[in-house]
This record gives sequence, C-alpha cells and structure tokens, in this order.
Amino acid sequence: MTGNTAFETRYGFARKDVRLDNWRLRPFCQWSFQNVGELVPSVHVAAAPGGEEEVKSLGALLEEKVTLTGGAETVEAFLKRSDTDGLTILKGGRLVGDWSAPHMAFGQRHIIFSISKSVTAILAGILQGEGVFDPEAPVTEYIPEAKGSAYGDASVRNVLDMTVSLDFEEAYLDPESAFARYRRATLWNPGGGSESLAAFLLTLPRLAEPHG
Repeated sequence: MTGNTAFETRYGFARKDVRLDNWRLRPFCQWSFQNVGELVPSVHVAAAPGGEEEVKSLGALLEEKVTLTGGAETVEAFLKRSDTDGLTILKGGRLVGDWSAPHMAFGQRHIIFSISKSVTAILAGILQGEGVFDPEAPVTEYIPEAKGSAYGDASVRNVLDMTVSLDFEEAYLDPESAFARYRRATLWNPGGGSESLAAFLLTLPRLAEPHG
C-alpha cells in the first residue's frame, strides 16, 4: 500500500484532511502532534549523540487499577480512553518504564506545548551559570523595544516565574480574543502572518497590580 491508502489505513483519515483549523483536535492530532513541522514553521534542533534510551515496558504497572470518576479501571485502559500518545514514568531520577499508543513510535518527536517553559528555564539556568544571562535584569536590557509595553518595567525573573502583570485571558473559544490573536501570531491558526509573535506580545496591556 502506498500514498493515502497506507496513511488512511493507519490513522483513519487522509493527510489532506489535516489543516490549521483542526490539527489540535482528535483524531487529526494523532498524526499532527508528531509532525508539527509540516503544518507550522519549525526548526529541528538536534540533540547531542549518546543520550538515546531503549524502550522499557511498564509491565504489570499497566494492569494496576486506578479509581476515577465513573469507577475503577486499569492504567492502560485509562491511557487509551484519555487519548494519551505516550507516557514515561521516572522515580528517584531513574526510569520506571514507557508506554506508547499504537500510532506513537517510541522516540518519535512530539510537540510538548507548555513543557517548552521548563525547557526554556533550563536553558536560562545554563546561560546564567555561564555568566552571560542575568535573570534579575530588566526585560528591556535584552529587548529594548519592550519599553512602554506591559513588560517595560518587568524583570526577566518576572517572565521566567510567569508573574508579569498582564491583562490577558486565555479565552480559547473566542475568535476575537487576544488569545486568538496569539495563536494566529504563532501561525498555529488560519489567518496568521499579519502580526508577528514579538509584535503581538508588545501590545498586551498591563494590569494595575505590580509584577509578582
């Protein structure tokens, strides 16, 4: 089988059916979350060699029962019911095991959404340790054009701690909200390109409360 036939057999929909207006919805995200670069401008940053790990099964842990709303079910049943793509469990700094959905190959790249904040914080800590980054500096030291914006009197620490006093509501379903503008600016939604993410951020209004 080749072309769309093999694709549709695996995912249950055609590649052409995945668009900017639906790529974060099931069932399309089963493919798009592992192939974001085909939909949103992306850069592949390669990891240093030597960090690869072999998959380790969670084994009997998958058969453990968990009690949730609606009754008890196995861990594996919950993972399938909740449309989970992959799960890795660590305890005490050591790997317990991994689980992947049938459509998710172990080690395959996958969008991490808000985990990006943690990755950014790690990078900031590395740069601070090298003496080339000061988290206590004002934002304007690194982004002078932020002067006059909600970030104009905020510190980098405020940004890292997510304590900038912003008047911003995550109104996911309102197509006219600032959040919808944000998604268009990141080119995640149709209609993007007229406003860059940097330009959008500097238009956000400030609350009366102090940062922190």
